[in-house]
Amino acid sequence: MFAISAMKLSKPVLILGGSGQAGSDTAALLRRWHPELPLTIAGRDLDRARRVADTLGAATAVTVDLRRDDLGRPAGDGYSAVVAALWDDRLNGLHYAQRHGLPYLSLSSGLVDIAPEVIAGAQRGNASSILVASHFCAGTVVLATLETARAREFHRIDTIRIGAVLDESDTGGPAGTADLERWATATTAGTVRRDGVFTWIDGPDAEADLPRTDGVALPGQSIAVLDVPSLALATGAPNVRFDLAVGESAARHRGGPAACEIRIDLEGVGPTGTPLAVSRYLVHPAGQRPLTAVGIALGVERQLGLRGEAVPPGIHTPETVLDPAYAAQRLAESGAAFVEPGAAGGDTGAVRPAAGRDGGADRSVPTAQG
Repeated sequence: MFAISAMKLSKPVLILGGSGQAGSDTAALLRRWHPELPLTIAGRDLDRARRVADTLGAATAVTVDLRRDDLGRPAGDGYSAVVAALWDDRLNGLHYAQRHGLPYLSLSSGLVDIAPEVIAGAQRGNASSILVASHFCAGTVVLATLETARAREFHRIDTIRIGAVLDESDTGGPAGTADLERWATATTAGTVRRDGVFTWIDGPDAEADLPRTDGVALPGQSIAVLDVPSLALATGAPNVRFDLAVGESAARHRGGPAACEIRIDLEGVGPTGTPLAVSRYLVHPAGQRPLTAVGIALGVERQLGLRGEAVPPGIHTPETVLDPAYAAQRLAESGAAFVEPGAAGGDTGAVRPAAGRDGGADRSVPTAQG
């Protein structure tokens, strides 16, 4: 059910960093899904923002100053939502949204920087809806994992292992690179849930071998990412781990463009009480950018009530407000696909801690097709 039509939203969605990769791709998706939805592309370079706005239609371009609590915008400006498609380091985008009672979506806080955002939301809990979407690819991996669990009818999930292969030529623009550097400065440790306990791991414990879709394993490691607590608490799984490898994707190795390959391994019990293990890849041939854009666009659509009721004030995460089945549909429309291991004639094994150096880390069960 659509609670509000885009035509009834006379005020535009303000996209901070709207001329960057994540922001411009999100704007293009929102325009495709909701042709009448007004958008404002905000950036430091007005000419660049105008070029993005001109390609969209029903869009304007402005400059903003994130050092100011009014964002440097005139008092008469009005918006329907604020999207921070960049690092809102002073939280002025959030404060602006709260002061005006607007939905706010963040992309770059990550697990290591989430505290100020959460506390700001708690202190003014009735001011606006805050969607914390700084998960890997803006929550699309979490939603794809939950859809996999639903489709395979797990009665109970005991272990979730995610292994993402990010092509080294597809690490994002300047804002994305700055995010990665900031997170690396905060910690080199990864966050896992082990036997029901959230804990930090480093050194050999954090190392892992991640198979590409062609079976070639790349060295990776556990990372501190919001996907771990989101998946653990949404499913009740006592063992959850997310590993990342940056290198050459299988598609680029074959001479094609850089792809994003995300391995999802689930182990648990099926509806009849028998053991059930499932593995599949979420693959996008155009890399991580479209996956991220879909995640942000889904969040904006939901917060505004363009699909379902508008999200109420408070702190939210993607899995608490978005339907995994609908997200899978939108991912497919963007060009993403679920691929069974071995379909490309290569990989048949699960993501595993690096051989001989796991330090007691959880191991995924053998792959079960189906």
